[in-house]
Amino acid sequence: MGRKLLLDKAHIENIRLYDVYRQHGGYKSVEKALKTMSPDQVTDEVKKSGLRGRGGAGFPTGMKWSFLAKPEGVPRYLVVNADESEPGTFKDRYLMEFIPHLLIEGMITSSYALGAKRSYIYIRGEYAWIVAILEQAIQEAKNNGWLGKNILGTGYDLEIYVQRGAGAYICGEETALLESLEGKRGNPRIKPPFPAVKGLWDCPTVVNNVETIAAVVPIINDGGEEYAKIGIGKSTGTKLISACGNIKKPGVYEIDMMISVEEFLYSDEYCGGIANGKKLKACIPGGSSVPILPANLLLKTAKGETRMMTYESLADGGFATGSMMGSGGFIVLDDSQCVVKHTYTLARFYRHESCGQCSPCREGTGWMEKILLKIENGKGSKSDIDLLWDIQRKIEGNTICPLGDAAAWPVAAAIRHFRDEFEWHIDFPAECLVKNYGLGHYADPLPVIAAV
Repeated sequence: MGRKLLLDKAHIENIRLYDVYRQHGGYKSVEKALKTMSPDQVTDEVKKSGLRGRGGAGFPTGMKWSFLAKPEGVPRYLVVNADESEPGTFKDRYLMEFIPHLLIEGMITSSYALGAKRSYIYIRGEYAWIVAILEQAIQEAKNNGWLGKNILGTGYDLEIYVQRGAGAYICGEETALLESLEGKRGNPRIKPPFPAVKGLWDCPTVVNNVETIAAVVPIINDGGEEYAKIGIGKSTGTKLISACGNIKKPGVYEIDMMISVEEFLYSDEYCGGIANGKKLKACIPGGSSVPILPANLLLKTAKGETRMMTYESLADGGFATGSMMGSGGFIVLDDSQCVVKHTYTLARFYRHESCGQCSPCREGTGWMEKILLKIENGKGSKSDIDLLWDIQRKIEGNTICPLGDAAAWPVAAAIRHFRDEFEWHIDFPAECLVKNYGLGHYADPLPVIAAV
């Protein structure tokens, strides 16, 4: 059994409530940090831990904290990104819904390290029921002296607020999130300046993911060096994975980043193998925005080495033969699934969620969606595949925020690894419609599958 640092108490009845959470060691990291450590010492422990951002980019958390500007007389803020809108990702929801005090505890300790007196949780609009859970946890923490004025008699003050978004994927990008939090349209900002210098209300701000802040609790309790002993190389600690798709046991799993992809996929402790007696075809290992990998490259790297559940191993070989850990959304496809159909679904999503600020993304995502729908409808040509490749290439790296890349990478990877499937759609359109939609036998012209 892998070591559990975040989900070790998830099975305890009523752990959502303050009294139960406190009885099982809750808020010890706050006591330790505020009473025995300076803010810089807390940051140093996070640096020693090697903790990397768990929201997607994997940037070292302690280093990000150290970039925070500290001008005299200017407030600083911690903003927790709970806008978990990446398709295939739901691990932050699990933490907030079932162990909300773990996040609140991590926020208090982190806010102390950053010198923040007000901190915010920006939560996805669709997570409406979790807002009440978080606000209850915040009130319980305040009633018991963990929030408000002069916490634990140390002179440190902190308030935490929950802000609900309006259901926009783009607000998962940290600067668009800040714009929305300020009451504006959620458009990403041009960087620099970075949020660490000019963030919320033009003040120094750190934006971290829910899981990242929750991980601060075991780091402070056990020490950064102990945390760093778990995992391999720069992939330290444990990681929450949202596993879904054609597997026997979908759910949220906490893994040591020292197990192989094969073990995670097939062991009874985790996914339990492919459902319904099917075979593995492909997997998107880090949420919908990362490149899809065919089975052979998912289990082995291009060098023939075992693919591990780490940042480095999943990325081994670059996008030609690798992918990314991303947000930890592990989406499994069996051998009955159609990659072209799934790619169209993702393209439709990214076209819908583009804020429209950048021309390559605004126009390119719509163009890719139309071409993929054309291929799905049996109206495609071989030149459409090359056109898709050209469009995604001109989107990638040419937008203010990473949504353009997120839209381009799935299309690029699908063509790179499954071009024969695209060609099959073009050469045998009627068979594809029967396979994907069960439409039966059709004479020309083929029926049109409408965009939703």
